[in-house]
Amino acid sequence: MLARKGLLPDGFLLTRLAEDQNQRNRTRGQSQRARFITKTGSCNVAHKNIREQGRFLQDVFTTMVDLKWQHSLLIFTSAFLCSWMLFAMIWWLLAFAHGDLEPRPPGAEPGPAPCVTAIRSFTSAFLFSIEVQVTIGFGGRMVTEECPLAITVLIVQNILGLIINAVLLGCVFMKTAQANRRAETLIFSRNAVVAPRNGRPTFMFRVGDLRKSMIISATVQLQVIRRTVTAEGEVIPVCQLDIQVENPLRSNGIFLVSPLIISHTMERGSPLYELSAQSLAAEDLEIIVILEGVVETTGISMQARTSYTPEEILWGRRFVSIITEEDGRYCVDYSKFGNTVPVRMAGLSARELDQTRGFPPDGPDRVPAQGWGLVRAGRGGFRRGGRACHADGHAPQPWYAPAEQQGAELQEEAELQGQKKTVQLEVIGRQVEEEGLADMSD
Repeated sequence: MLARKGLLPDGFLLTRLAEDQNQRNRTRGQSQRARFITKTGSCNVAHKNIREQGRFLQDVFTTMVDLKWQHSLLIFTSAFLCSWMLFAMIWWLLAFAHGDLEPRPPGAEPGPAPCVTAIRSFTSAFLFSIEVQVTIGFGGRMVTEECPLAITVLIVQNILGLIINAVLLGCVFMKTAQANRRAETLIFSRNAVVAPRNGRPTFMFRVGDLRKSMIISATVQLQVIRRTVTAEGEVIPVCQLDIQVENPLRSNGIFLVSPLIISHTMERGSPLYELSAQSLAAEDLEIIVILEGVVETTGISMQARTSYTPEEILWGRRFVSIITEEDGRYCVDYSKFGNTVPVRMAGLSARELDQTRGFPPDGPDRVPAQGWGLVRAGRGGFRRGGRACHADGHAPQPWYAPAEQQGAELQEEAELQGQKKTVQLEVIGRQVEEEGLADMSD
């Protein structure tokens, strides 16, 4: 439907269909795993045996907004019909008590003035009730000053009609302007990938916005949901662990002006630190993605959700570039939104790779190489331009290098560290000054 309206190119839909077909082929023959968040963002949780149903009636407005459209329209119509019928009965009783419904022979003297003119039956009372509440006013029926009680009923019906209109129209407006409607134009990649970035295995997925109006103050939050067992033997079926998104400010904020690749480095302290290519298929986990922000046009907060199961995480692949520069502006090719290409990558976990490089599993944490200027990269070293450099001048060996080459490098570093060197203070000061000048020139 979106392709027919010109909102999405046909290539994008064909790519998504191909991804769905590949996904079905990969999961064929495997047991269906329950997931908490579906790919469309809805929560896959059923609430049963709720004994305190009356709590929902204490918040009637939210309950009505959460109802389905068919139920809301049924309540909307029933509320007006019931109010019209109730006051029609009241108007008919007033006319009956005042004697306005008694038949009068033709030519007889006119009786006292009626409470409401032209009410001869219940049908005419029902029509007058509609005219009062919706302020149609055809002019055939009207309230006279004969009955003060009729004037009171007229005031009560007008006030009650205004309340019904305000509540029901507010519910309809909130249902049509819900934030999840804006989330329909936020898309996530069907699969997530694990690929090397700056020498470390990194979990990545892609998110994009189809509308030109932006999401203000957009933030991305990642969580891992898995079944864990405590040291006391307590089984926690749903254990939620936050995952830090790669951001220099550590605020998880993004500028979603074009499709972005959200990444998380699988370093020490990460819930994915022990995840490998072999153990990925057997893992019982789910990575939930939550994108929150404020809609620029309406100012309403919105939230888009999706999740990735082990079957939807591709090891050793990365996303292709979809942004090009044409005629002085950036162009996004959504037909390649979920396309991936294979990369050279070992099947070991980040923990096993650290052990291969000689880092102790329980040693001090190292700052990951993320490439944001000049920051500290652990004791005795610094990092410039995304590469960790040590004081001895040796750059770290890539984690995917062969084990023999890594062992030779580690042995050479141990021999250099074992040698005692005497350096004068003047030399140290000169080196620090030269490094500062070099940083300023960079």
